[in-house]
Amino acid sequence: MPPQTNSNLRLNLTGCEPDPDLRSLRYRTAIDMAAYADQNGFANVNVEEHHVAQNGWLPSPLTMAAAIAARTERVNIGVVALLASLYDPIRLAEDVAVIDLLSQGRFSFVAGLGYRELEFHAMDKPWAARGKWMDHVLETLLQAWADEPFDYRGETINVTPKPFSRPYPQLLVGGMSRAAARRAARLGLPFAPPMTDPELESYYWQQLETHGKEGFVYSPPEDFSILFIAQYPDRAWEELGHHFLNEALEYSSWSPENLKRPLEFASNSVQGLREEGRYEIITPEQCLQRHRERDDFFALIHPLVGGMPLDRGWNCLRLYTGEVLAKL
Repeated sequence: MPPQTNSNLRLNLTGCEPDPDLRSLRYRTAIDMAAYADQNGFANVNVEEHHVAQNGWLPSPLTMAAAIAARTERVNIGVVALLASLYDPIRLAEDVAVIDLLSQGRFSFVAGLGYRELEFHAMDKPWAARGKWMDHVLETLLQAWADEPFDYRGETINVTPKPFSRPYPQLLVGGMSRAAARRAARLGLPFAPPMTDPELESYYWQQLETHGKEGFVYSPPEDFSILFIAQYPDRAWEELGHHFLNEALEYSSWSPENLKRPLEFASNSVQGLREEGRYEIITPEQCLQRHRERDDFFALIHPLVGGMPLDRGWNCLRLYTGEVLAKL
């Protein structure tokens, strides 16, 4: 098996087909790809969560994570991010513990607050009180995973099973606000903003000191992009660019005011998307060179982007493992 690098497989199932047989095949292919990544030296397989998306964005990351855990042995499995404010905390504690046991501690998640009011409506959760509910969910998770029973709404309960990881599974707090940084610091949890923000990170460190807690910051490099590997990028953009656009336009349609997000997209064309450089189609040789030039190179491989044909997605993945990872 090739040595592990910072190689990440992204599986968010955007662009799913209307035909149920094809939808089923795409989901089963995603699990097959996760198993393939596990066997060929990927460090992480990441899934995501969004609801009522027009293009079928994955709404059930815990279900997918459990399926991936059952088919893999080495690779880390992450939910980036899980919208914790949409969950019942006890049920979430139980589900995460089961996945953590299945994976023997390879599971982690970034707890996101969420910024689409429609998702809160669909999940019957209060939009105006989302911050308060987020606090309740995170505080309850930490109590539920501990060994001792605890008081929950006036009754003593003991949530079982306990997770494999001790004291609890890897949990990071996401967000791009000072409130998110304060929440993470107060609970002594790592902070995972989706973009590099030195000022916000400094504020988090200050808050850790204030609360007498320890933690760390994790965010992708400032220049990271989503990668698709092909032998002939120009031709691939012509043939496949609309799949990247499918995902980018859906994501852009959710853009709220006064909130910084990664992968913001200002155009509405394939050419505009290509010029912005947040989605890239590169050759195996170009990708190999990036790995060799930078120890911290963050390779985010997205073979099923926006309804990508399955054979082209497999070709992307095999080029990366065979022509990049195998040569490192």
